[in-house]
Amino acid sequence: MKEIFNVAVIGAGVVGCAIARELSKYNLKTIVLERGSDVCSGASKANSGVVHAGFNNAVNSLKARFCVQGNEIFENLCRELSVPYKRIGKLVIAQNDEDIKELENLLETGLKNGVKGLSIVDRKTVKMMEPGVEGVAALYSPNSAITSPYLLTIAYAENAAMNGVKFKFNSEVTGIDKRNGYFKIYHGGDYTRAELVVNAAGCQADRIASMIGYTEYKIYPCRGEYVLVDKRWSHLLTRMIYHVPPKDKSVLGVHITPTVEGPILLGPTADFIDDRDDTSTTMPGINQIIEEARKILPELPSHDSITAFAGIRAKNKSKEEGGLGDYVIENRKDSYFINLIGIESPGLTASTPIAKHVTEMISEVLKLSVREDFNPIRPAPIRLAELSHEQRAELIRKEPLYGEIVCRCEHVSKKEVLDAYNNILGVKTLSGLKYRARVMMGRCQGGFCTAKIISILQNDLKTPYKEITLKSPGSYLFTGRVREEEEDDAKRD
Repeated sequence: MKEIFNVAVIGAGVVGCAIARELSKYNLKTIVLERGSDVCSGASKANSGVVHAGFNNAVNSLKARFCVQGNEIFENLCRELSVPYKRIGKLVIAQNDEDIKELENLLETGLKNGVKGLSIVDRKTVKMMEPGVEGVAALYSPNSAITSPYLLTIAYAENAAMNGVKFKFNSEVTGIDKRNGYFKIYHGGDYTRAELVVNAAGCQADRIASMIGYTEYKIYPCRGEYVLVDKRWSHLLTRMIYHVPPKDKSVLGVHITPTVEGPILLGPTADFIDDRDDTSTTMPGINQIIEEARKILPELPSHDSITAFAGIRAKNKSKEEGGLGDYVIENRKDSYFINLIGIESPGLTASTPIAKHVTEMISEVLKLSVREDFNPIRPAPIRLAELSHEQRAELIRKEPLYGEIVCRCEHVSKKEVLDAYNNILGVKTLSGLKYRARVMMGRCQGGFCTAKIISILQNDLKTPYKEITLKSPGSYLFTGRVREEEEDDAKRD
């Protein structure tokens, strides 16, 4: 007989992993089921990494409430989880008098939502704060910040795993039954049993809900494309720069965001699509992003991007409906099934408040007792690139593998790659190494370091070439050997 978990969380995005960490504070048996090969396989790795203040969200909405709460606790959260956090502030730029009226509306909304520190500044002040930015005025939000969306999701999950939560990857849910007081959740030829289910499946949340008869939900996927500009242009700005939101209000429009790693992020676009997994990028999208960004930052180069990518927003309102709905978080007490529908921006900022809210719902149907041994601290991984020359020399003296550089663009050592490989979640893909150690993330996008990483996997970690995958089962890098192993052995002899 398989064990029965108290709670099964479907979806290992930033909200699902935040819920898992929150539940690990209690004496519960919790499991997270994820269809991808790692956490943050969907929208959670493909967003702006912005810690929003809460002035863009409708008054009295769950989005506003959880965003403001999340912003207030975010710095301490990142400190506990050893995740980068920079409170750099945000300017929403007005280009004309009509835009200034919208700034006043945003200010009023922010004040009603309880956002602190907001003010409207004139052109002279904008130029003093950001000399390269063009605009007649701006809304200044000093408490807006940036973080790493994928590192936060990984940290949530790793801390949850440290505290006893189980994670099961490559486990796409294909069916759900309820019998004898528990759910039987089918995935990948296997199944998991649980008393209560939390549906945090993002773009698949409506499909998961329909498996047990809740057909009233509908997700409308909205693709957002991004462009990443090389970090050598990071001197062009110190704060996030946003346009006044478009008139349809469904998205915030193209913006310019410094990242905690150095490159500048441009985007996103907003295209409602049919395919929930279509994360392709397009030349029209890329051109639109660069054109919109250069309107407010003319010095921004048009031909020095290092990559482009896309993510899918899980909207619960169609384009015809305006595309902007509030979060739906419903506790189905009769079935012990909690649905989270339409969790989009500011989902990253709101992730912990959402998790606490869901945990309160769970406490209404399951008896929760606090664990005395819960450890909220995730140890910080060593980042060679962030150390001084003296610190690096001392580290290399103690462990020579820190002196073997694998990724020249991001100054990542062999020891960091090995540490990333041995992560607590058991993820062994190249993408898993990428998001944990920053290999393949620099200007060359893996052009130089991929071969070295493959060598480490084969020679140091004894990984057969048939088991080396990019990010999911079947995403093989090699289809066979050019020469048979016997021939290689004979030549070595």
